[in-house]
Amino acid sequence: MEKLIINGGRPLHGEIEISGAKNAAVAILPAAIMASKGVCVIDNIPNIEDVHCIERIINSLGCKVKVDNNSVTIDSSILTSYDANTEDVRKMRASYYLIGALLGRFKKARVEMPGGCPIGVRPIDQHIKGFEALGANVKIEHGVVAVEAERLIGTNIFFDVVSVGATINVMLAATFAEGTTILENAAKEPHVVDVANFLNTMGANIKGAGTDVIRITGVKELQGCSYSVIPDQIEAGTYMIATAACGGEVTINNVIPKHLESISAKLIEMGAEVIENGDSVTIKSNKNLKGVNIKTLPYPGFPTDVQQPMSALLCVSKGRSVIKATDLRAGAAMIIAGLIVEGVTEVLNIEHIDRGYPNIENKFNKLGASIKRVTV
Repeated sequence: MEKLIINGGRPLHGEIEISGAKNAAVAILPAAIMASKGVCVIDNIPNIEDVHCIERIINSLGCKVKVDNNSVTIDSSILTSYDANTEDVRKMRASYYLIGALLGRFKKARVEMPGGCPIGVRPIDQHIKGFEALGANVKIEHGVVAVEAERLIGTNIFFDVVSVGATINVMLAATFAEGTTILENAAKEPHVVDVANFLNTMGANIKGAGTDVIRITGVKELQGCSYSVIPDQIEAGTYMIATAACGGEVTINNVIPKHLESISAKLIEMGAEVIENGDSVTIKSNKNLKGVNIKTLPYPGFPTDVQQPMSALLCVSKGRSVIKATDLRAGAAMIIAGLIVEGVTEVLNIEHIDRGYPNIENKFNKLGASIKRVTV
């Protein structure tokens, strides 16, 4: 087991590079198995465990997967298996994207779900609704989702709730459906757009991603391509918040400032300075910040995954703050808290942090922090 030892109380200064978006990568990699010709070369892949887990799953299905630093090459032309049943599948939530990808390519899929059961705290009811609307028969038995269709037929699908996972998953399957599929009340998150752009680069015909109505005209086949994953909005937001909390001046490179607007707006409201520069943002803070109220919402609202790091910042801001939401990234918040306070803080169970933040201690140390990773 590893832990992080943080010697806090230091302001942050300098520049860092943001990695590729985790939430985009774990959907784009399964989408790559839909290419029956050619090879997919995907760059700006984050070096995190969730991504490595997806890579192992794809390899177990019979694809040839080669990892070179932040680039992944996938040859799925020889793929014949539609049965994903490894331990990695069972522990990886994003493995459900294999259902849409395999259903699209083979018209059938068998995928085990995290925890052995997709119902309850991890519902996939909107995914199932979409697959069935396309003409598939869905059965869930002993934690396995079995989906099969003689043909996939385009149709209109209205999601009962805005769901990123369902939007992407049904979009994957509909790419090979006959005719046109219209997804209404679709999620608008940047990684939804990124997956659609990747599919289009492979030869799909998808329009409207980034709005609440997505139109998909089915195609016969997809082929390999070269693609680069968008920067990680959540990782960037975490370093923005850490700078505001610790004080100092940090330039965060390889970002899309528009994706960060809701975070920037709250930091500015608190009294920090945020300067946009093309593909970078600079954060300046004297730590004299005031409290704000935050409510997480689907994009372009304040991101759910940034609320916990923000809670650490609000703890040292003047006045009363209120946060409404339920889904937390506690590990990053613990690091920020440790960076703020004087003295030594130890953070354990850091495997959860490593799932979403590549080389987090090295990036913070580059900015003047003091974080050491040790084995215990």
